[in-house]
Amino acid sequence: MARDWKPNVTVAAVIERDGRFLLVEEETAEGLRFNQPAGHLEAGESLPAASVRETLEEAAYHFVPEYLVGIYQWPRPQGDLTYLRFAFGGRVSGQEPGRVLDTGIVRAVWLTPDEMRACRERHRSPLVMQCVDDWLAGRRYALELIRHYDA
Repeated sequence: MARDWKPNVTVAAVIERDGRFLLVEEETAEGLRFNQPAGHLEAGESLPAASVRETLEEAAYHFVPEYLVGIYQWPRPQGDLTYLRFAFGGRVSGQEPGRVLDTGIVRAVWLTPDEMRACRERHRSPLVMQCVDDWLAGRRYALELIRHYDA
């Protein structure tokens, strides 16, 4: 493997409300796909803060992370990238109706796990369903597990 190889660090928000999970429908090179509100960690940002920012930017919801659901290492089948995803579970504390969503995001939608399974071929990655399955299995780890040190 190349010496300069690094995984792409991403965050995702796993949010359940009334038996439905918040997803975003987004434009990708493979067509419209579903994903949790998710994105890349930015310089100087803590992992939980990144999940809050991404949820607001992609779904117009204010996210309150309460747990770490899991850490997922996924090399894309194309072999070009490996993602290291930190999935946070929590709740929404409000919404900004009319907020312009990130470029490429078509809409935010709430789906049941069965509805998600029925459209699995349209998931951005296998991590989408895995994060929900882990949440449903009760996987919740204290946020204190993650330490962020400012420069």
